[in-house]
Amino acid sequence: MLENTFKQVAEAGRKLNLLDDERINEVLSAVAEEALGQTDFILSENKKDLDRMDKNDPKYDRLMLTASRIKDIAADMKNVAGLPSPLNRVLRMTERPNGLKITKISVPFGVIGIIYEARPNVSFDVFSLCFKSGNACLLKGGSDASFSNTAIVEVIHSVLKKFDLDVNMATLLPSGRDATAELLNAVNDVDIIIPRGSQSLIDFVRNNSKVPVIETGAGVCHIYFDEFGDPEKGKNIVFNAKTRRVSVCNSLDCLIVNEKRLPDLPELCRKLAERSVVIFADKQAFGALEGKYPGEWLKPAGKDSFGTEFLDYKMSVKTVPDIAQAVAHITEFGSRHSEAIITENNERADFFKKTVDAACVYSNSSISFSDGAQFGMGAEIGISTQKLHARGPMGLEELTSYKYLIDGNGQIRS
Repeated sequence: MLENTFKQVAEAGRKLNLLDDERINEVLSAVAEEALGQTDFILSENKKDLDRMDKNDPKYDRLMLTASRIKDIAADMKNVAGLPSPLNRVLRMTERPNGLKITKISVPFGVIGIIYEARPNVSFDVFSLCFKSGNACLLKGGSDASFSNTAIVEVIHSVLKKFDLDVNMATLLPSGRDATAELLNAVNDVDIIIPRGSQSLIDFVRNNSKVPVIETGAGVCHIYFDEFGDPEKGKNIVFNAKTRRVSVCNSLDCLIVNEKRLPDLPELCRKLAERSVVIFADKQAFGALEGKYPGEWLKPAGKDSFGTEFLDYKMSVKTVPDIAQAVAHITEFGSRHSEAIITENNERADFFKKTVDAACVYSNSSISFSDGAQFGMGAEIGISTQKLHARGPMGLEELTSYKYLIDGNGQIRS
C-alpha cells in the first residue's frame, strides 16, 4: 500500500513551498552538475534497460540515453533554474469599497503525479519543472526504464540530501500496475496526474483516474502542402518533421497534398528515401509517386494509414481537392497536437490557423518545434492536447494554480 508514501510526498510539497527561489535555483544547478558527474553511472544503468529491448522497437530511441543527451538535459535544468519563478506572481489586485484588499496570486498545485513509459529523460525534466514551480512529484515510470529511472532519482536524492531537504520531494513509485492503480485513486494527496506516452496509456489514465488529469503526449500530426506551397520549403520541412526524431510526439505522420500539386509530390518526398521512410499513399498520391519513389518503400494506403501515430520511419499521404478538405481530414484524424500548412498565400494561412483545432498550428515551419525548450520554457512536462487549464507545451506557469489573499481590518459582512 502506498497511502503513507503519498502522504509523505504531500508533506514534502508543503516544505518545498517554503523555499525561496534562490535556494531552489541552487539545488537545480547542483542536480544538473551531479547528472554530468554521474554520466557513466546513469549510462551503465540505462544500458541494462536497453539490453532488454529490441533495437527495432520504436521506443528504443526514447529509452536511450547518451552522454550528449545527458549534457542537454543538464543544460535544460540550468535553463529552468535561470527562469523567473512562476510562484507568488500577482495576477490581480483589487480593493473593495469596504476596504478589503483582494490579491490573486500564483501558487503550486502541491503534488503532481507523472505516469510515463520508456522515457527516462522525463524523470529529470519533471523534477526540474516541479521543483522550480514548488510542486513535489510522484514519478511513475514504466518497467522498460526501471534501471534508468532508479539511477536518475538516486542522483536527485543525493543532491537533496546535501542540501538537507526532504527526498520525498521527488519520489519514484514501483513500476508495477498496482502502483498505477493506487496513484489514480489518491484523491486526498495527489492534486494532478499527467500521463505521457501512447494513446492507450493516456486513454487508460483518463478513464480510470479519480484524480484530475491533464492529457499530454499522443500526436497524430499533419502537414498540408497547399496549392500555393513553395516546394523548396516543403521538401525541407517534410524531411525535418518526419526524420529528425521519429519516436517523438511531434513527428510527422501524414502529409496532405493539394491535388493540383501532385506533380511536386515526388520532389517533396525525395529526401525521405534517404532514411528509408515507408510511405502509405492514397490512390492519387500512389500514382504520382510510382516509379519516382523506391518501390520497396511505397505502399497503398489502408484503413489504418490515417489517424495513426507511427513513431517510426513511416508516414501516410492524403490527396485533397482544397484547403477545406485538408482541414476536414485533420479534424477527423488528428489528435489536436501539432498541425502545419505550407503556403505562400496569406489568406490560406490565416484560414488554416483559424479553423484547425490543435494546440500548435504552424505556417511554413516544421512541427518539430512543438517543444517547451524551443518555446523558451526551459523544458516541458508534456504537450497538453486538451483545453482546460493548459494547452500546448507545459512549462512552469502551467504547473501553477492560484489562490486569493484577502486582507482586512476588522470588516464583517452585514
